[in-house]
Amino acid sequence: MNSILYILVLSMSTPLLIFNDKGIYCTAANVYIDAWKPVDNVIITHGHADHSRWGHQRYITHHHNIPIIKHRLGDIEVVGVDYGETFSVNNVKFSLHPAGHIIGSSQVRVEHKGEVWVFTGDYKLDDDGVAKPYESVSCHTFISECTFGLPAFNWRPQKEVFEEINQWWLSNQEEGRTSVLFGYSLGKAQRLLKHLNPDIGKIYTHGAIENMTDVCRQLVEFPATELITRDTTKKDLHGHMVLAPPSAHGSTWIRKMTPYVTGSASGWMTFRGARRRRAIDQGFVLSDHCDWNQLLEAVKNTGCEKVICTHGYTDIFAKYLRTLGYDARTEKTQYEEQED
Repeated sequence: MNSILYILVLSMSTPLLIFNDKGIYCTAANVYIDAWKPVDNVIITHGHADHSRWGHQRYITHHHNIPIIKHRLGDIEVVGVDYGETFSVNNVKFSLHPAGHIIGSSQVRVEHKGEVWVFTGDYKLDDDGVAKPYESVSCHTFISECTFGLPAFNWRPQKEVFEEINQWWLSNQEEGRTSVLFGYSLGKAQRLLKHLNPDIGKIYTHGAIENMTDVCRQLVEFPATELITRDTTKKDLHGHMVLAPPSAHGSTWIRKMTPYVTGSASGWMTFRGARRRRAIDQGFVLSDHCDWNQLLEAVKNTGCEKVICTHGYTDIFAKYLRTLGYDARTEKTQYEEQED
């Protein structure tokens, strides 16, 4: 009898979502969220490689994310849903809500027996004009990334940053140099492209960015771009803008840009040392994640009691939340910051 009671108590105390060696798992529904090892059923928050991995049997994601992950993962079995659309698995209710991170990015709301959890994936509160803006979702337990969970991270208004980027481009052009701006090929590159001023000059792209942007053009309107090919000359690029992934920096590919000036758009550009280590001429502080104040605002707006902090400055952020009265703890994941 004691063994039976122990099993019943253990069952009743099992969290709605648990972290295991494969990912974030909903036991009641037998469904994973952003699993990092192959599973049967998975809900995908967005298209970055650390959250949408190859090898799962069945995928569920926002329908805007489908062309993105199919471009990356190939022919997969995937079902698309709209924001706010509820679907049930074994009496567990799920719904996706805008995360504001990149195109098609979602938070996952999970409800079972009156208990509500929200997993953010990656998110930001700023409306970048590309992704569907973040929407706060009420819950009891909030699982939040902490990529930039330090008070040192405090973003400037986006408009000011893009004015600075466009002015940098114009100054480089006046000095007879090509501007090479680095940004992650999915998310950051499209955000940069959306706000570059095409009146200054042409916008050329690295193949990785051009291919991903072609996928995203069916979802969002962007300025025209020109793919850099073997036939593209230094003269063609002279004074214009080149969008490239960080991996292109220091490669033979970039030599045809000479004379050029490099820039990088990332939250890590907050620290001057990061720019020096990466041999970047100009750093622009622009992130697709929340800064410290936005993280605190997001937690407060959910009305939650418990917070689970993942990937980033988890220990520091969780400790601070506990001083505010939250039941906050950390969990390890295999997610990585996708700005570099």
